Amino acid sequence: MKKITKKWIATVSAVILAILIAVITYGSFYLVDYALTSKPQSHKKNWGKAFAWYPELRPWLDSIRAERAWSDTFAIMPDGTRAHAVLIRSTKANGRTAVVVHGYTNNSIDMLHIARIYNKEMHYNIVLPDLHGHGLTGGNDIQMGWKDRIDVLKWIEMAPKTFGISADSMRIVVHGISMGAATTMCVSGEKTPKYVRCFVEDCGYTSAWDEFKHELHGRYSLPAFPLLYTASWLTKAKYGWSFKEASPLKQVAKCTKPMLFIHGDKDTFVPTWMVYPLYEAKPHPKKLWIAPGSGHAFAYRDHRKEYIKKVEEFVNQFNTPLYCRTSE
Repeated sequence: MKKITKKWIATVSAVILAILIAVITYGSFYLVDYALTSKPQSHKKNWGKAFAWYPELRPWLDSIRAERAWSDTFAIMPDGTRAHAVLIRSTKANGRTAVVVHGYTNNSIDMLHIARIYNKEMHYNIVLPDLHGHGLTGGNDIQMGWKDRIDVLKWIEMAPKTFGISADSMRIVVHGISMGAATTMCVSGEKTPKYVRCFVEDCGYTSAWDEFKHELHGRYSLPAFPLLYTASWLTKAKYGWSFKEASPLKQVAKCTKPMLFIHGDKDTFVPTWMVYPLYEAKPHPKKLWIAPGSGHAFAYRDHRKEYIKKVEEFVNQFNTPLYCRTSE
């Protein structure tokens, strides 16, 4: 009887273990597929939302089209992907250029309100890339800003030739929102050309791990273990990077160039608490603005005049010819 009982217990335990392994495996594949499989939105579908939220875009876009200042360009990225970016030129730029980076499942059209600040208010040239797996750029996966940093560095490298300006005359600011902010911070930790002068990150996360952990708990009331661990291993095997590796927090700690941090105090998607360790990790010079009452990526929509003022004051402080000469 005891032998039968032990055998029965061992069989049941093996079945339970097999079921758990199957559930975890399925859950890991589901999580990776759900979070990282790209779902490109065509540019046409994004125009309506852009005009509805930011009606000031229409007259500005009419003027740049009348001046033939808008163009599309394609380039091959280091991994062989054919990537797309919108270019907007200003006759008054004198080398000043903004690389403006969109967020998760968005594309370049979703960042026109930020591009307008730099082009209309500050007379900058604009590079609006579609990140890997987004918009008109190739790729079937979302890279959470980590491998995207390599592509943004490529657009930065190409900027002098793109606008027909010498590298000595160029001055670049990189400005991103949400996953674009994570991308911006990941770029900031790399060796960048001297003509990259400063960064603006708006509601970026500390790491892909922290963001997925937050979403896993918030959406499904699940702990990080074991699902997040196995999903990260699967991502490493499938795409070549892990959730903890994709760490803007580690990258900003290596950044010596100026950075403006922006975050809404009502952000629950990338929770507001994340901006504080990011800000603390970043060496000076740096500045922090917490937008009162704003949810995720809504700081500009809620505080247009103040947002423009904060960006202009910060970027102008560090992207002037005088500062450029004394900082080199």
